Amino acid sequence: MTRLRTVLEMIKFEHSVFALPFALTGALLAARFTAHAWPTWKQFLWIVVAMVSARSAAMTVNRIVDVRFDKANPRTAQRALATGALSAGFAWFFTLSAIAVFVIAAWRLNPLALKLAPVALVILFFYSYTKRFTNWSHLFLGFALGIAPAAAWIAITGHLDFRMLILCAAVTLWVGGFDVLYACQDIDFDRHAGLYSIPQRFGIATALLIARVMHSCVIALLAWLAASFALPWPAWAGIAVVAALLAYEHSLVKADDLSKLDAAFFAMNGYISISFLLFWGAAAALWKV
Repeated sequence: MTRLRTVLEMIKFEHSVFALPFALTGALLAARFTAHAWPTWKQFLWIVVAMVSARSAAMTVNRIVDVRFDKANPRTAQRALATGALSAGFAWFFTLSAIAVFVIAAWRLNPLALKLAPVALVILFFYSYTKRFTNWSHLFLGFALGIAPAAAWIAITGHLDFRMLILCAAVTLWVGGFDVLYACQDIDFDRHAGLYSIPQRFGIATALLIARVMHSCVIALLAWLAASFALPWPAWAGIAVVAALLAYEHSLVKADDLSKLDAAFFAMNGYISISFLLFWGAAAALWKV
């Protein structure tokens, strides 16, 4: 059990709640829009398996390639690979196992999902290297999670409705924005280690402003998506709830006070993603398609 807890901590398993609700929303919209039905329990199961396994592989690769930075950063020095609680060999074995599970899940969904599985993995793994050469690595992380709704649509239908790219863009900016907030606590370390980030480049005050702009765009994109599908009122209520939670999230973080950053990052973003799924799931139920 100790080894299991260590592995779950390494991959931050609880953070799966961030992107998974958006993927499930994409699945609900796909089934209702194209078949006037609901996803089967097998489709839901394999989508969840695919999401969790792909994210687990990506998080482990991130820890492997960043282990020297994790050892040097006081905030991350207690992570499993940095302390030796887990070996690099075990981490690679876990990564390959997670990739195998992901490929099996894609195969069980449909042929297009299987064909695109390697593309998804490349996107997920590439993020880990972006902090070495661009201040906008936050958007690469956002895109890695942002492809989830489109992937879920493909998993249900075997093709892609390009309106799903609107939701992909919204998730990309949502994740990118809160990653900018989270990166504010590492600004001194990033400068010392030669890593790139928006706070490191522009300072905390400007970084907070950039994150607010990103999250304002999220609301606009969600409204565009709801209008493009002519979704009923719960979708619009959900957008209002997301906007209120994002505003509260930003009220917790100030340039001269990052003490509430963990609350803004972990709790609020979990509330946002789950609220979005509940409201848009209700909209899908009432949707006359």
